[in-house]
Amino acid sequence: MSPIRMRVMLLVPLLLVSVGLTTASLLVVRSRIERQMSETLASDVTHSVATFQNLQHQRQEMLAREGALLADLPSLKALMTTHDRRTIEDGGQEFFKVSGADLFALTTSEGKVLALYEGSGGLENANRYSPEDLVRSRRTALESSLQLENNPRFVVMDGRLFEFTFKPLYFGNRANGQILGYVIIGYSVDQSLAHEVSEAAAAEATFLAHGIVVASTLDSTQEIRLSATSQELLRSPMRVVELWLGPEHFSAVAVQLAPGNSDDIQLVVLKSFRQQDELSRRLNHLFLGLGAAALLVGVLLSLSITRTVTRPIEALVSGVRALGTGDYNYRLPQTGAREVHELSSAFGRMRDEIRRTQQKLIESERLATIGRMASSVSHDLRHYLAAVYANAEFLASAVDEEEKTELFGEIRLAVNGMTDLIESLLMFSRTGNALQLTQESVLLLVEKAVALVGTHPEAATVRINVEAKNGDSFDAWVDAKKMQRAIFNLVLNACQAANRGGLPQGVVTITLGQAGEQLYIRVADNGSGVAMAIRGNLFEPFVSEGKENGVGLGLTLAHRVAEEHGGAVALVKSDPGETVFLLSLNKRAPGIPQSSVSSRVASSAGASKG
Repeated sequence: MSPIRMRVMLLVPLLLVSVGLTTASLLVVRSRIERQMSETLASDVTHSVATFQNLQHQRQEMLAREGALLADLPSLKALMTTHDRRTIEDGGQEFFKVSGADLFALTTSEGKVLALYEGSGGLENANRYSPEDLVRSRRTALESSLQLENNPRFVVMDGRLFEFTFKPLYFGNRANGQILGYVIIGYSVDQSLAHEVSEAAAAEATFLAHGIVVASTLDSTQEIRLSATSQELLRSPMRVVELWLGPEHFSAVAVQLAPGNSDDIQLVVLKSFRQQDELSRRLNHLFLGLGAAALLVGVLLSLSITRTVTRPIEALVSGVRALGTGDYNYRLPQTGAREVHELSSAFGRMRDEIRRTQQKLIESERLATIGRMASSVSHDLRHYLAAVYANAEFLASAVDEEEKTELFGEIRLAVNGMTDLIESLLMFSRTGNALQLTQESVLLLVEKAVALVGTHPEAATVRINVEAKNGDSFDAWVDAKKMQRAIFNLVLNACQAANRGGLPQGVVTITLGQAGEQLYIRVADNGSGVAMAIRGNLFEPFVSEGKENGVGLGLTLAHRVAEEHGGAVALVKSDPGETVFLLSLNKRAPGIPQSSVSSRVASSAGASKG
């Protein structure tokens, strides 16, 4: 697991928890604040209605006192005793002006309107200067309102709403006197009253009569929308509801001013959500700021926590990777959480134990290798020395020149065998050292190796064929001595196998090929094949079977030399009658950049010219 992925896996859950808790907390707080604000707004609307009711009660008491004063005037009583409508209409106008009311009327004892006056401060006589139909409708409306038992009393005339009271006119005292008629006095429910109620209630006020706005502090567009929803408000009187009048949001409550009145007289008190919405916006900005601050703090805390936890783990992961590359001295973390420190200490102990165990294994392997090598070398050297010793004794006693020549040949073969053995041992000990690279023709190296193998007794009865495509360039950067030795070992191993095939004549075929930057040397023989028992560890040192001579280093050396040149040696096929080994190498050996190759080519060319 990469350090970045580890940090992400730790950081993301911490951030999610932090953001989730912060968001949930802010949403809960915001929801409760908004609910509290709505409840407060609804309470304000209810209190506003109570304020209007108090104001209305005061107005009713004032109307009642004024009506009582007018009803006790002797002059008004004297006027009513005439029972003449025309006389009463003319005489009543003075009382209308004196009252200062918006509505003034005189009726018979049966409630029939004799004189009706309306206006502002007695400016006009509704009976005398208005059309007869209009006068009749006004009187009818007022007479209908007198028949109702509601209190307070309202009447709608010509689109205007009036609140009124009436008092009886007695001839004599109240206890025993005769009722001459009634005096009606009232005030108009107009814009001035709406503004008065609005200021007293700290809210918008609207008076409606039969769904039509008669006085309001709202604008015209809002009045139209309110008229459309008045019936809905009327169905739930004294219940706070929320409604939209255009783009503005209100909390509203409707009050029925004259229960039982067919005109549905009502007052609607509205409290705008404007302030609440503004406060909500400010709260949203505040909560967004708090959320961003909480997120930033959460990120910083999460980063601090993850760095405290992950940095020692990252160092420990680096230590594990260093151990994988063979670095046992990488400094392990000694800081961080206790668990990480304990894990680091345990890993350090494990690493030390692995190093000690590896050293023991290497030492054991070295001793085992030395033992196997000593056993093989001692056997072969003893064989060669015995041949030299015996032939030397025969040579001392031999007198025939032909026998001397034969004995000298056997001694020479034994000495050459010891030389080859020592050369193989020396090259085996030097594998892994730096290559002495030069640009060589691999085909020429193959021909030299074949020529050397031809002088070996194992190849005396074997036919060796070399096949290469004419015109192909088999040049490569190689260590010529090592590569020639590797090819020699492969070809000699094939000749030895061909001799054990049981055929009249052994055949070894060497084929050169190339593909891109790779060169291939295919060595095939017609021997009996590689024994199944050694195929798994064929390229390990001192592995050999069925050979009278040799210590089992030939294929090992060939394989290691090929690896040093960016290739390998592989057993491609092993059947009775056909065994194929394939040596591959890179034309430009690993670790040699193109610039170095070019410079060496130039140096070689210069040396050739010199």
